[in-house]
Amino acid sequence: MPVKPYEMKFTMEEITGILRRLESCSLNKEDYEKIKVLIETFIYMRLLLQSKTTSLIKLLKRIFGFKTEKAKKILDKPKKLTPPSEKKPVKGHGRNGSADYAGAKKETIPHESLKSGDACPLCPKGKVYDLEPKRIIRMEGAAPIQATIYECQRLRCNLCGEVFTAMSPEGIGQDKYDETAGSMIAVLRYGSGLPFNRIENLQKSMDMPLPASTQWEIVRDIAKKISPAYEELVKQAAQGEIIHNDDTTMRILDNVNPDTDRKGVFTTGILSIKEGKKIALFKTGSNHAGENITELLRRRSPALPPPIQMCDGLSRNISKEFAALVANCMAHGRRNFVDLHSIFPEECRHAIEVIANVYKNDDDTKNMSPEERLAFHQAHSGPLMDDLRLWLIEKMDTKQVEPNSSLGKAFSYMLRRWERLTLFLKVPNAPLDNNICEQALKMAIRHRKNSLFYKTHNGAVVGDTFMSLIHTCNLCGANPFDYLNALQRHASELAANPELWMPWNYKDTIRTLA
Repeated sequence: MPVKPYEMKFTMEEITGILRRLESCSLNKEDYEKIKVLIETFIYMRLLLQSKTTSLIKLLKRIFGFKTEKAKKILDKPKKLTPPSEKKPVKGHGRNGSADYAGAKKETIPHESLKSGDACPLCPKGKVYDLEPKRIIRMEGAAPIQATIYECQRLRCNLCGEVFTAMSPEGIGQDKYDETAGSMIAVLRYGSGLPFNRIENLQKSMDMPLPASTQWEIVRDIAKKISPAYEELVKQAAQGEIIHNDDTTMRILDNVNPDTDRKGVFTTGILSIKEGKKIALFKTGSNHAGENITELLRRRSPALPPPIQMCDGLSRNISKEFAALVANCMAHGRRNFVDLHSIFPEECRHAIEVIANVYKNDDDTKNMSPEERLAFHQAHSGPLMDDLRLWLIEKMDTKQVEPNSSLGKAFSYMLRRWERLTLFLKVPNAPLDNNICEQALKMAIRHRKNSLFYKTHNGAVVGDTFMSLIHTCNLCGANPFDYLNALQRHASELAANPELWMPWNYKDTIRTLA
């Protein structure tokens, strides 16, 4: 059976050898030139096809999602069978214990006939004492926003006509919606990406109507009240030792900004790490990530050294006014090889395996100090990265990889950004990738997918405020619903000392006030 043309595989050395042998044959110059043009056309079409195939693979991944980028899946490594006795339970899987329900109401049920210190009913000489109680967890469903109707009895004198009304229960004011209702709407809307109209339909289906317009008015008013907390969050994020940033597209319907002619709208995600605390910020508008970083660094203390900035290789992510130790994302460089693995399996396998070993080394440094981590990477990851760089250069210099091909572009991406990709080998605490910021941006992406747009710039400001506070709570292990309640109940104290009302210290502040 003849081999199909697209199944034939050639290397550049083989093609050059064919041309050399043709030149020495008894072909006239005109025939040789025609055959040469045919072969060069084939090479060009092959490179073009590879480029288009790569674009098609990327498009399919965007449409249907990435199944996985793990090396063992991409490289078809056989799965190691671990004996059941040696398997470690996966974190986050399995049943939740009673300690996991920190927000649950607790009700103590005493024994019907005994208390601690009573004589044992079975043996007269013994006494009973307290043990760990038996716990029963019961989950109940309800509408997110509950309503209670208080019917205060009214009496009227049949002679003088005076009306006597029962006193309202203590703690019930004149406001129809208390702070917990607003907090729940904000958490559903900006924390879980549930649009106002879906919340309205859910509430209506459970006979607890809550119009979308009312929801917006509630969260708009709350955003003004808690804005000092957001401003303090921005101030503290500017002092971070490591600052991650990235962009995603967004849409504002009434996008009228007199300060710029730029039509595009973006949401910038900034994740700052300060003294081990992670602070998430979102900023929606016409500015790119680098311009928003510039605004943030204007609030940085001049006494502090330049921060480590982690971002991808786009020039618009860098501040043009302030210095920073810029690191580029290793995951972006690796992803180029992941996309091309089906077309160039041997070359991509080598790069992916080297980067996988570097990530394994980084995983081994989790409990090390920054200086110990740097020394460990220099000893173990440094030689791996040096060998990878020499291998990339050799492949390019010897023309084994065509510079204009999709694989050549993946090689060039790594080599052009080598200093920034390997900052973790030179600076303590420098991260390997920008994954933590991309994970934070999923909040904005979820909003875009579910709600499609913000209606106004003010709506974008409200969304940025709540997303920043909610995701910072998630990163710090705080309860965002409880946190938003606390900010509303202590609005005057918040305005006076916003630094005491951050997600990581607000509970201590409440205890001090009590």
